[in-house]
Amino acid sequence: MITNILRRVRLTWLFFGFFILYIVVAATLPEIKLDSAALTLFSVNSFLYGFYIAPILSAQKARIEEMHKVVRSEANALFSIMLKTKSLPEGLRNDIQRLFVDYINAMVAGKGATQGEKRYEKIITFLLEYKGSQKEHTDKLLDAVVANQQNRTMLNMHLRNKVYSNEWMIMAVLFSITLGFILMLDVGVSPLLITIKALLCTGLTMLIVILAKLSTLTHKKAREIWNPLKNFNQSRFYRID
Repeated sequence: MITNILRRVRLTWLFFGFFILYIVVAATLPEIKLDSAALTLFSVNSFLYGFYIAPILSAQKARIEEMHKVVRSEANALFSIMLKTKSLPEGLRNDIQRLFVDYINAMVAGKGATQGEKRYEKIITFLLEYKGSQKEHTDKLLDAVVANQQNRTMLNMHLRNKVYSNEWMIMAVLFSITLGFILMLDVGVSPLLITIKALLCTGLTMLIVILAKLSTLTHKKAREIWNPLKNFNQSRFYRID
């Protein structure tokens, strides 16, 4: 459910939504004069928050870049496999292509590595169990399908490389403390300073949202990962782009 919400809500809407929320909170929440000890604690916590979230964000961005390359390699491999089916009888070719369509649909629909792996195993099982007159051709096709498993292993590894619950808990604690300090900080009645406070809180919150969208592959850049497979499927196995 959370993944569906993140997929549908644009970052622009979230930014302005959070900004309006924090403007209201910053203007109405009682402010506190922080002494030197509290400011030191705030500085240390802010440093830890930035120090912790920065490498995780970078790792997720690198993960997306690697997945772009792996999915492109996957599409190229499937294109090569589909070329090998052209010499097969129409009925057999259609059966094999339906299995590949199911596999591609499972991947691009975001059903995860497990569902995609099950669909791929059905392709291998079908080719292994085939005993017809085209056995020689299906054996060659099977070799190509099995050879692509290395690429699929890389894809599954990247799909599973998300942000884990213990990391989310640490970020939630550091984020909450940092946000609380900023909202309680006494900046007077200046509209400009209140706006800056709201913008700072919005920026901190958007870092968490962007990380969540990257981790769940609902970020705009992440959703483009599947374009080669989508185009390959929609063109009925004739082109990737």
